[in-house]
Amino acid sequence: MEQHFLGLNLIQWLLMGLCAILVGMSKVGVPGVSMIVVPVLAIIFGGKQSTGVLLPILMMADLFGVLYYRRHAQWSYLWKIIPWAFVGIGLALWVGEVVNDEQFKNIIAVLVFICIGLMLWRDRKKGQQFMPDQWWFAAGMGIFGGFGTMMGNVAGPIFAIYLLAMHLPKNSFIGTSAWFFLIVNYSKFPLHIFIWKTICWESLTLDLITLPAIGLGAFLGIKLVKVVSDKTYRAAVIIITALSAFLLLV
Repeated sequence: MEQHFLGLNLIQWLLMGLCAILVGMSKVGVPGVSMIVVPVLAIIFGGKQSTGVLLPILMMADLFGVLYYRRHAQWSYLWKIIPWAFVGIGLALWVGEVVNDEQFKNIIAVLVFICIGLMLWRDRKKGQQFMPDQWWFAAGMGIFGGFGTMMGNVAGPIFAIYLLAMHLPKNSFIGTSAWFFLIVNYSKFPLHIFIWKTICWESLTLDLITLPAIGLGAFLGIKLVKVVSDKTYRAAVIIITALSAFLLLV
């Protein structure tokens, strides 16, 4: 690869550390903060290449989330959506090969805005049945989520809609999300290496350097989640998701 991953300047190293902290926080339940990481890394490394830099950081952070919230996962919801997520990953794998960097970011932004619309529409229908028991709802969210996670590691807002529709309490929401992303992110790893070629030894070395910052973020995130109510947590998911969508267009 032509990208020299370890030849970053001081500002870029500081941004990498901040990104790792935010990813660590997001994996233990601070909603949406890792979305900020996507445009920051895209500025440093370029759109598609940044997905390969971010993925191993997410994989390391996934372990923190699963270890801490592993007993809270609702597997019945996971089995409904994971097969469809792999369909979305396959579709994104092809699309990522035929679009340029600008189109890459725009596709993700459109997906997130669609999801925000669904979130707001659902809140207006509060008290009414919102299709969570329909197979096509899980299928649609799975394909969107798989597509989003492969294209830009931004499936968080999409998967949040699926879980919010199930009315899961905070810990179940976090635990189910943690397992979902551990499964899909580890599945994506060989695709980035052998097909997109966005991961190499040098980029992996860069990612390993961020491990202490990921751990710090996880520690801070656990402390923060303990003092946030379910109502506040849900509001934060929706608000930060909306802000994140705008960041993708910057």
